[in-house]
Amino acid sequence: MIPLSLFKLSRLCLAAGLLIIPAWATAQTASPASAWRDANAAVGQFPRGHADLLKWEQQQAPAVAPVAPAAPELALATAEKAVRQAWLAHRELARPLARLGAAQVEQLAAGRWLELDPSLNWRIDDFDGLLEVAIQARKAWTEAVLSQQALAPLRQALAAADAAHELGQRMVSVGNWSRLQLSPVQLARTQAQLNLRRAQYAAAQAQARLIKALGLNGIHAAVGLPDQLPELPADVMSEAAFQHRLAATQSELPRGNRLRNQADAPLAFQAYQASHEIARSSRDEVLKLREFITEETVLHYNGMLKSSWDLLAEVQNRAQAQTGALAARRDFEIAQIDLQTVLLGAKPDSLLALGAGGGEAPQSAGH
Repeated sequence: MIPLSLFKLSRLCLAAGLLIIPAWATAQTASPASAWRDANAAVGQFPRGHADLLKWEQQQAPAVAPVAPAAPELALATAEKAVRQAWLAHRELARPLARLGAAQVEQLAAGRWLELDPSLNWRIDDFDGLLEVAIQARKAWTEAVLSQQALAPLRQALAAADAAHELGQRMVSVGNWSRLQLSPVQLARTQAQLNLRRAQYAAAQAQARLIKALGLNGIHAAVGLPDQLPELPADVMSEAAFQHRLAATQSELPRGNRLRNQADAPLAFQAYQASHEIARSSRDEVLKLREFITEETVLHYNGMLKSSWDLLAEVQNRAQAQTGALAARRDFEIAQIDLQTVLLGAKPDSLLALGAGGGEAPQSAGH
């Protein structure tokens, strides 16, 4: 298989549009009739281009030195660091942290909440405050990381849409297409621009929520985050382990809280199980199939069996599948936090309603 990244794929598609520049420039100095014929012949090469287009485009493109963004003053590589930073902003929590002890503070900060004694909520004053701050910080950090990670596939989709638009415009210029034929390509490009803009705003909002959860308003405008979350857990809590922990938790709860916990726990466990399966399937099935389709499309394109439009559409489809998989992963992370919250005897703000993340992207119309 050809090891071609999505970025190179979009550049390969863009190269098809740029390839007509020499013929187009030559045509400008010829007679109108011969100019139209020469340019039309050049555009006629697009639908079944080949891998040499990428080499040509790379040779023609001017070198641009990358500009590295300024590194944030505060880097939070893990959710544990986010939780500890959030605790620092709440001076009133210093006493319950001291009473909790180093070992159990480590478990709480690291998200290993099921290793904690379920009676802590009733034995240590303000333990519920410690837990609430940890919940908000962990959720905010997770959503900020995934919101940032979701930008890459949307940029790839926009690059493919830009390439399609460029190609379509040139086909209109030489008379191969009408403005009506170009319209769906223009709409697809506009939609890709809007999708990226919305995602950029969502990422900015997620950063703002994280800053607020960490008590850093007015201190830091942004924090450094990892490129992606750790790997999805291979296994989930079993039904037997869930019931065992639930029984231990409910034995420590007052009657009113126990009844509420009995109502929340089964829903939280179902959301946890379902969201893990959706996230796993999105990663191991949907994305792997989409990667196979992309690779095969590249091979067929290089063999002149697929058109530039097929390749462009596949770049966009893969980007949409990646976006869906990230949404599914977000659902699992939130569901896991909610389940651990319930199994500590606390009540989550609201139980997760699973979205449509991880589904297959709709097929683009052919041209």
